[in-house]
Amino acid sequence: MADESNTADDTIIIKKYANRRLYNTKSSSYITLDDLAKMTRDGVDFQVLDAKTGSDITHSILTQIIMDEESQGEQHMLPVSFLRQLIGMYGNSMQAMMPSYLEASMETFRANQAKLQETFSASVGPQAFAKLAENNIAMFEAATRAFMPKAGEGKAADAAASGDDLDALKAQMAAMQAKLDKLGE
Repeated sequence: MADESNTADDTIIIKKYANRRLYNTKSSSYITLDDLAKMTRDGVDFQVLDAKTGSDITHSILTQIIMDEESQGEQHMLPVSFLRQLIGMYGNSMQAMMPSYLEASMETFRANQAKLQETFSASVGPQAFAKLAENNIAMFEAATRAFMPKAGEGKAADAAASGDDLDALKAQMAAMQAKLDKLGE
């Protein structure tokens, strides 16, 4: 084998030992299946080799990661009906076509997803969020003025109003006290 730690296309070589430990030859450290799952999500290209035989076991490791992901959580990505159909394809005359078909389907899905995100970002860009924020503030201010009419006036008007309100409350209290005094006689 040539240089195992780095191939010409920067594929990271991961060695799997008999004790099930995975060794990243680029970082010279042991990693877990979770680390490989993260590397996959991040688009890092790697190849897993059996440390003893040197055989490529990337497929079985990726399948194991999918199994682990499917066994965790309550929501599964692969529906039971899809899994049944996939299992049914093994040994079928169409089995040879399935890998390329699934790969093409996934590429189409990813391309559509990227277009959707691009369209959404273009239509709801930073200016749209700023406009939305301005509209929300304007609506909040309008609602505040509607429910608290004095909120839009100056502080002097508020102070005068609160003084007037206090005088009115004092007058009401005095009137009620006078009525209570009459009732007590």
